[in-house]
Amino acid sequence: MCNQYRQMKTKENLAKLFDARLPSDLPGVTEELFPKRAGLVVRKEGGERLVEAMKWGIPLAMRGAKGQPIAPKPVTNVRNLTSPFWKSTLARPEWRCLVPFTSFAEPKIGQGRECWWFDLPSCEVAAFAGIWRPSEWGNVFAFLTCEPNPLVAPLHPKAMPVILAPEDYDTWLEGDTNDACSLAQPFPSQLMRVA
Repeated sequence: MCNQYRQMKTKENLAKLFDARLPSDLPGVTEELFPKRAGLVVRKEGGERLVEAMKWGIPLAMRGAKGQPIAPKPVTNVRNLTSPFWKSTLARPEWRCLVPFTSFAEPKIGQGRECWWFDLPSCEVAAFAGIWRPSEWGNVFAFLTCEPNPLVAPLHPKAMPVILAPEDYDTWLEGDTNDACSLAQPFPSQLMRVA
């Protein structure tokens, strides 16, 4: 499960690379992203792409053993696309987004905080298939995960983020639910490397 990634481009670079509007009041964000930190996403609004800062992690309301409410836990990765928790969001194109990244990490199993880093050497910046929604924490996002490809699987056999090819951005942001969800496939390993 990916819980760390980097996005090393400026917001101005992202706006240009994703052909998106950049609000004048957009706050800066860190290059190293962890859950509950603000990251930049690209979403559609009024027919155009928009760069926006949101917190990473959709709050999941939980209950304790006696039914008492406990503090929400941020859900950062979406794996089960048929879960009622995600279906309503995935069915609404306006709640889908692109999550720009330059590299992402998967933990080295049994080695504490050490990670493997992966990137796409031929891309300045790539994008995960993301979703967002309003919450008690403000606007928040998460991204989809899928089976790992042959590069990731030996190092992290559980899952990898869903990485979109640029020609699939519009399908993800505007397509019907089935077409969008069909993009939740492992990215070709020959286009990636362990950085």
